[in-house]
Amino acid sequence: MRQRGMYMFGGVLLVLFAGFAFTSFNQALTPYVSYQEARATDRPVQVAGELFEQTSSYSEAKEALLFTLEDPESGETLKVRYHGPKPANFDEAISIVAIGNYHRGEDTLVAEKLLVKCPSKYQGSEIEEKTYG
Repeated sequence: MRQRGMYMFGGVLLVLFAGFAFTSFNQALTPYVSYQEARATDRPVQVAGELFEQTSSYSEAKEALLFTLEDPESGETLKVRYHGPKPANFDEAISIVAIGNYHRGEDTLVAEKLLVKCPSKYQGSEIEEKTYG
């Protein structure tokens, strides 16, 4: 009888741990969303886009980067503010992912992280075929 009680206690602990792990993992996820969805939620999100027509400005004294992302599919734009050092390859970026929270009062996504994708050094290069004979 005592052994059965230990198994039940262990089972309950296992279920509680699994529930805690699931909720913690679910809260840690930062989903990719559209610009419209980013404006409508209070939780951290990821948005992706391209730098809109050279709209970036960086203040070295404040370590503040302001820029506008454009969704290439819809043409919609979103202002982004990032505090921290400007990524070295930011100006050459072909795609930028901003991770953060949207602040309605500022009409701006305040990014905690930036992921910058630059063109490959091999992109667009052509390999010439040589004829041996």
